Amino acid sequence: MKFKHEIIEKNVGLLAIFTIIAISFGGLVQITPLLFQNETTTPVTGLKPYTALQMEGRDVYIREGCNSCHSQMIRPFRSETERYGHYSVAGESVWEHPFLWGSKRTGPDLARVGGRYSDDWHRIHLLDPRIVVPESNMPGFPWLEENELDGKSTLKKLQIFRDQFGVPYGDDEALAKDVESIKGKTEMDALIAYLQSLGTALK
Repeated sequence: MKFKHEIIEKNVGLLAIFTIIAISFGGLVQITPLLFQNETTTPVTGLKPYTALQMEGRDVYIREGCNSCHSQMIRPFRSETERYGHYSVAGESVWEHPFLWGSKRTGPDLARVGGRYSDDWHRIHLLDPRIVVPESNMPGFPWLEENELDGKSTLKKLQIFRDQFGVPYGDDEALAKDVESIKGKTEMDALIAYLQSLGTALK
């Protein structure tokens, strides 16, 4: 007589079903408690929603693949906190959709880069990284200086973050006024504004 586990192991379909059940159960056990912990669902003191310009910069950051080489999650290890600053906490990312923690570090972590360098430093670095960091292998992004923001979908983005994700933006009139402020700004301006906002709520 065959053992029950042998029947499962030799039946690919059955094995796949039980594997999915096991993974699903394990995932629920790990994730469900986090949904009810204040430190994972409550914003840290001082966290501010992205402005219209910063939101556009975040989209540029994602579009250009910056999150493929830069993480935004400092681990609670001395080697990381001494280099980058305070370790990342969940309350900093409650309004991030999608979150950009990442794990690949071709370049340094950017979770606390806000305010560390001047706007001019960022601009030069994004145009030609080797001017300020000679050993850098990061490509330049000169086209960002030429591309002007049109703002056509900015208001809609902010409304979605407010209505669907609970980000505490004001009413439509306040949002429209903020969107007006991006007129004449370039993608470079937006990306720098986004970078300068990173990690500033928890220093």
